[in-house]
Amino acid sequence: RSSDLATSFGIALPAWIVDQKNSMLVLLVYGLAFMVILPVVVGSWWYKSIRYSGDQILIRTTQIYTYFVYKTRNMDMKRLIMVLSGASEFDPQYNKDATSRPTDNIQIPQLIREIGSINLKKNEPPLTCPYSLKARVLLLAHLSRMKIPETLEEDQQFILKKCPALLQEMVNVICQLMFMARSREEREFRAPSLGSLENCMKLCQITVQGLQQFKSPFLQLPHIEEDNLRRISNHKKYKVKSIQDLVSLKESDRRNLLHFLEDEKYEEIMAVLGSFPHIIMEIKPQVLDDEDSNNITVGSLVTVLITLTRQTMADVFEKEQSTCAAEDQTPEEVPGDVSKIKSKSWQQKSKAAKKTSKSKKKKLLKKKPAPPPLQKQQKTKQANGVAGNEITVKEEEDELSDKASDSDEEDTNRDSQSDKEDGSDKDSDREPDEKHNKDDEAEWQELQQSIQRKERALLETKSKITHPVYSLYFPEEKQEWWWIYIADRKDQTLISMPFHVCTLKEEEEVELKFPAPSKPGNYQYTVFLRSDSYLGLDQIKPLKLEVHEAKPVPENHPQWETAIEGDEDQEDSEGFEESYEEEEEEEDDED
Repeated sequence: RSSDLATSFGIALPAWIVDQKNSMLVLLVYGLAFMVILPVVVGSWWYKSIRYSGDQILIRTTQIYTYFVYKTRNMDMKRLIMVLSGASEFDPQYNKDATSRPTDNIQIPQLIREIGSINLKKNEPPLTCPYSLKARVLLLAHLSRMKIPETLEEDQQFILKKCPALLQEMVNVICQLMFMARSREEREFRAPSLGSLENCMKLCQITVQGLQQFKSPFLQLPHIEEDNLRRISNHKKYKVKSIQDLVSLKESDRRNLLHFLEDEKYEEIMAVLGSFPHIIMEIKPQVLDDEDSNNITVGSLVTVLITLTRQTMADVFEKEQSTCAAEDQTPEEVPGDVSKIKSKSWQQKSKAAKKTSKSKKKKLLKKKPAPPPLQKQQKTKQANGVAGNEITVKEEEDELSDKASDSDEEDTNRDSQSDKEDGSDKDSDREPDEKHNKDDEAEWQELQQSIQRKERALLETKSKITHPVYSLYFPEEKQEWWWIYIADRKDQTLISMPFHVCTLKEEEEVELKFPAPSKPGNYQYTVFLRSDSYLGLDQIKPLKLEVHEAKPVPENHPQWETAIEGDEDQEDSEGFEESYEEEEEEEDDED
């Protein structure tokens, strides 16, 4: 029966594989598949992958950037463009997508003459190689918004698509060199300046928008050119220097400022301007995993929690329209006589108060009448006789009764006051305990929230598709990303590594961590929020830190006392066991 219930499995193979005549052919096929084809595929994949970093940037490009960034500490915009164009992604030898045509030898020199600001005397390979020169010329033509031949447009689009990722790699290289120089503290190791980092981020902005370094951010908007720009910036009535100034104007003033545009063009500008981001940034410094999270001590790890809330300029328009409407609304008409009466009555009250204060002062200044002399008082008492004595006795009795009643009232008042003081002392003792409990609960909730945020960040993989960037000259759709970091503007040093925010749709929380200074005192840092796609939308906020001295290490702790007591008990038990064993040995010897 057990054999009937057993199951058997088999593999169905074609008959020609099992046939003995085809055995050699089958062996050859297996040998080619597993000994030739598979190793070649794995080897080619490994050879390609080993050339790229985790961000799909050629390692050779990272080496080139590291060398030239270390070589030139202060990099201006021209030098940055020159180093950027030396990437191996533009070299046909390392990237098959990059192309070089015979017509480049004719068209590129023509563009060099039109641009007129390219230095060809320096011999710095690979920055002076033909592929690097071509990439630099096409990038400068894009920033100048020049028209180029159709044969070069495809190459220019290829270069522009690669630029944001390459600039992010350059930002990483600059930051790594800055922190390496700080950790080594060597004079020979020259760290890049903070200006090089800021110029690199700005180069990404102007590359996306197709603008030169010092051009106005209004040129990002449609239908606004150099001629129209003068009418906006040089207006006598409206002082508009930035996009925020243009947004803060009333609708009527904005239309008067842009009166040279037609209605359709004006509406298109307002639609584009309304889609621009408006970021609200909240900053909270703290020390996690500590009893007092708000107390920053020397050498502690400071965590700055930054909450970014994204809105649009259209939301700002709506708020301003509502405020303007509230200002334009006339209040309910109140009869003039009533207001006058109210004001008069208020004035009368104030006048009466002034008069009373003046009269009181006058009364206080008057001299009090002097008391009569004692001799006259004694004479009057003697003249009054016995009747006066009886009256005085009665008055003394009344005074004694009044004093007794007053003393009783004072005792009762003292008792009540003492009871109140006892109750107030108890309340005062309870208040700090309640505050301490509330602070502990708040710290515990913050700790739990931070743990939950870390778990979500590990488990969730947020999409990097945030909001499309409006750009007239960028060849593909780009997503809206941001850089956020902390720096010391006074010393021109970087405090925390820039965090690349790629998932800001509505709200995002970012944690920037850095070690506290080594000396106690007050420190002023700056939090920078920079866009990688728009000009004129960067934000700067101060960050003040009060660093205290580190807490002394406790010498005695209740937990340590319990541990010591446990050790003493163990020692006592061991000593008792030893004495008991010695007694047993003595008894054995006596027997």
